[in-house]
Amino acid sequence: MRIEHVALYVEDLVAARDFFVRYFGATANDEYHNQRTGFRSYFLTFEDGARLEVMTKPEVGGRASEGVDLSVERMGFAHLAFSVGSAEEVDALTERLVADGYAVLSGPRTTGDGYYESCVAGPEGNRIEITV
Repeated sequence: MRIEHVALYVEDLVAARDFFVRYFGATANDEYHNQRTGFRSYFLTFEDGARLEVMTKPEVGGRASEGVDLSVERMGFAHLAFSVGSAEEVDALTERLVADGYAVLSGPRTTGDGYYESCVAGPEGNRIEITV
């Protein structure tokens, strides 16, 4: 058995798609749009075959628009973790994200359980972990 995909509701569908394509090498399919419900989504496929569905729908409440502090941990979805292959790549991608205006929430650092990682606030404050 394997996880087929993970799905994430976002307010700005195109910005979320572009983030994962630009920084993590995802390939996006054509946008799906259900005219009746207003639901829209993209499936993003990563190099190893993992898939992330980013979705939006008018009546789904958006944390970003509600003024909630998105950097605070909360119940439910915690983070997406991407392995980039080396500590140098963790550092380089973290620096690139910072230069493009994304906030670093932690690291780069070696955690107590031995991971070298950083964590950034991606689109709409979703936590993106970058690890070896």
